[in-house]
Amino acid sequence: TKSLDKSEVNVETAVKFGWIQGVLVRCLLNIWGVMLFMRLSWVAAQAGIGLGAMVIILATVVTTITSISMSAICTNGEVRGGGTYYMISRCLGPEFGGAIGVIFALANAVAVAMYSVGFAEALRDLLLDNGMSVINGGLNDIRILSSCAVLAMLAIALIGTEWETKAQIVLLIILLTAMADFLIGSVIPPNNEKKSKGYIGWSGELLVENFMPRFVGESFFSVFSVFFPAATGILAGANISGDLKDPQQSIPRGTLLAIFITTISYLLFLFICGATVLRDANGMESMVAQNPHDFVELISNCTLYGSSDCKFGSANNYQIIELVSAFGPLIYAGIFAATLSSALASLVSAPKVFQALCKDKLFPYIEYFGKGFGKNNEPRRGYILTFAIALSCCIIGDLNAIAPIISNFFLAAYCLINFSCFHASFAKSPGFRPAFKFYNMWLSLIGAILCLIVMFITHWSTALGTFVIILGLYVWILYRKPDVNWGSSTQAQTYLRALHSVYRLNLVPDHVKNFRPQILVLTGNPISRPPLVDFANCISKGIGLLVFGHVIDGPISQRARNSLIQKSNQWLINRKVKGFYNLLEEESLAKGVKSMIHSVGMGKLRPNIVMMGMKTDWQNCDEGFLDYFDTIHTVFDSHLALVLIRLPNGLDYSGFEKIPEMLENTGNGMVSSAPYLNASYIDVSIDASKEDITQNGNHLSVLNVSHRDSFSDSTPSTPCSQRHEISQQPYSVSNNPSGVNATKDIPKDVLLAVNQFQNKQQKGFIDVWWLYDDGGLTLLLPYLLSTRKQWKGCKLRVFTLANRKAELDTEQRNMATLLSKFRIDYSDVIVISDIVKPPQESTKQEFKELISKWRIKDNESNNCETITNENNDKLVITESELVALRDKNNRHMRLRELLNRYSKESSLIVMTLPMPRKGTCSAPLYMAWLQMLTQDMPPFIFIRGDQTNVLTFYS
Repeated sequence: TKSLDKSEVNVETAVKFGWIQGVLVRCLLNIWGVMLFMRLSWVAAQAGIGLGAMVIILATVVTTITSISMSAICTNGEVRGGGTYYMISRCLGPEFGGAIGVIFALANAVAVAMYSVGFAEALRDLLLDNGMSVINGGLNDIRILSSCAVLAMLAIALIGTEWETKAQIVLLIILLTAMADFLIGSVIPPNNEKKSKGYIGWSGELLVENFMPRFVGESFFSVFSVFFPAATGILAGANISGDLKDPQQSIPRGTLLAIFITTISYLLFLFICGATVLRDANGMESMVAQNPHDFVELISNCTLYGSSDCKFGSANNYQIIELVSAFGPLIYAGIFAATLSSALASLVSAPKVFQALCKDKLFPYIEYFGKGFGKNNEPRRGYILTFAIALSCCIIGDLNAIAPIISNFFLAAYCLINFSCFHASFAKSPGFRPAFKFYNMWLSLIGAILCLIVMFITHWSTALGTFVIILGLYVWILYRKPDVNWGSSTQAQTYLRALHSVYRLNLVPDHVKNFRPQILVLTGNPISRPPLVDFANCISKGIGLLVFGHVIDGPISQRARNSLIQKSNQWLINRKVKGFYNLLEEESLAKGVKSMIHSVGMGKLRPNIVMMGMKTDWQNCDEGFLDYFDTIHTVFDSHLALVLIRLPNGLDYSGFEKIPEMLENTGNGMVSSAPYLNASYIDVSIDASKEDITQNGNHLSVLNVSHRDSFSDSTPSTPCSQRHEISQQPYSVSNNPSGVNATKDIPKDVLLAVNQFQNKQQKGFIDVWWLYDDGGLTLLLPYLLSTRKQWKGCKLRVFTLANRKAELDTEQRNMATLLSKFRIDYSDVIVISDIVKPPQESTKQEFKELISKWRIKDNESNNCETITNENNDKLVITESELVALRDKNNRHMRLRELLNRYSKESSLIVMTLPMPRKGTCSAPLYMAWLQMLTQDMPPFIFIRGDQTNVLTFYS
């Protein structure tokens, strides 16, 4: 509480700036940098007045469009500290934001060095003019002076933003005075010394001559790349957005006005330099004295000076502004003010941006530099880091070498600012409602493309390096998946793209070649049945719709519902399963499944297959058993395919829900011997009140820690219920995420069973018993399984039936030809001829024992204690039914024997699901068929298509 109060006091006493002091002044000082006094005359000499103006205008177009885009973004809600990084990250997301945050902070840090080197150049020249130097007047002097300047600015920044702002005001006054000095000097007639150095005063002939370009070792875009940093200060105000009283009003107003003022001043200075200063001058004052009216041609001839190169003139001397001025020392003061103010603004901007980046924790191990100090939350450690980067760049000591790097970094930032505005508008998110209305998304796109083009035309190698850095940072953040949700335009675009894709898909006619398995998996709580989830995911694998249905006996509170949905979705994500969780409240399972079939999905994205576990406790639970049977009929009545799955150890692991949900796999596909490995533990219990999780005194099934081995947890508890146990002894699970109860560790075989469809299967066979033509789904699904990495070691064997032995060879050739036409890879085709052979007596006896509980004679009344509900007629097997279905009974008993002979040791058995005809086959008899076929077998899959063709011969 004390720390909170202290934080509140700090916020209340923090210094906040208005649009003039916080944005306009900062932008003016940052834009009016060293280029104004030391490179603008060089631009006039190289590009001429005409193309020089185009250089300035092109830079202005880029910065103006960027400022308009920035104004739209920053007026679309509250802007906090971080400036450019904050705007881009909240608009385009953490990947782009984090990448550009690093680039922009680095650009500002290098800019400190650039402005400091400019200051050092001017100071060195001043010392040389007065016969002094630090060492020898060379490059080392620039390195020493620039390093001292960076150190002095660091001291000012560490004092605090308030003092830095006061220093900026003083520097602005000095800068404006120096600019006025230049303007006044341009109308004062020059003396002979100034004329000999190229400043001859206003001349129409000189204006015409200097209007055209004369590139010497340069080009338009190389000149532009050197000048462009002079226009990059437009973000100086936005970078301290956290220190502004009203960022939404201050940033657009101050930035656009600063661009207008500085552009006019640049054009004016360019025009004056071009109209008053020669490109080349030899500095021979005697020639001017001897020929006062005809000296221009003489002093422009550099060979008269004894050298082929001129030392003076706008093309050779960077101190032209000082030459033209009325009082030279004021220009040096202006240079010092311009360079130091820009360097100081950059030194403050870089740590502020980096501090915001550190707080968002997009990159590891950088939070140390984001710690704030004092009432203004100053990033002092960030200042030290920026100082270190700037100091290392000062070692270069060459302004023309540093400037292109800065240009590319800033252009990359401007490109993403413009793209952010375009993308936010293009995504048509209702949340993008900027208060600044003077923007256009296509103008922003043009601005982004323009920045991109200029980057590569000026210095393609530097631009390529910049994009490699941005791409690397983007991929890194994308891989790390930071836990942030900022409502970015990329999220809005994802929704829009998905919506349009669904619309377009709805117009695409169905075709057998485009068939995809779209599966509704009746898992109940998916956390309880990992094998069923994993098996469905093996088939779908992101190429088809996958929905996990959960029917509960409602009602359930909204709080508990939201909690369950959130936990289930998170579990699926951690399990690396691409699917959707769907929760439905209904009084019975069959009704819930029917509602789910008709409500899940949209357009063509609807389930065409229903998958569920086979109910193994059907003999002990009447109501749940009948509900299960009705669900099977519901699926067939809805004209959907049905898949039933049974595993030797069952599907229900609800008693082990608190095992860490993801078990790490080793390289050979087997889980580690440790019974609990992954630390990303999820407590699946619902954080709700007692009233949330109980209704009418009965606990909701979604919260039970034990479930039936079926697809739903909605069946109410009955006296005849028996829970399916994975092991004979129950294993308690501790609430401690680090493991289970110390009294009994969960055995390795349970962990293997939970992850059996995530691990690589041992070499073996997938046996496909294709008994009926259901459209080819019974063949397609096992083929899809065989292509997955978990099943790569398993070969496909296809079994089919023949009525007579004479047809064996023909049937086998026909089946092989058919599979080849379907392009189904298989290892063997086996045709069974003796399916009509009567089953053995032992098999018949086993079947009789299986149905004995439900079997009655036609003239007997129902007096079985277990059959005490209103659906008596559905829960009995009469003699007349057995007689009517004798052939089918014998067929399934015979299939049991054939399965024992051929497929007992297979890795997976896939068989066409028998069809229960309504009114003919009772629920107990049908379940007895399934039990006979699957009992004591390897993993067993029943598949029944809806007669829709899913395989074709044609390409």
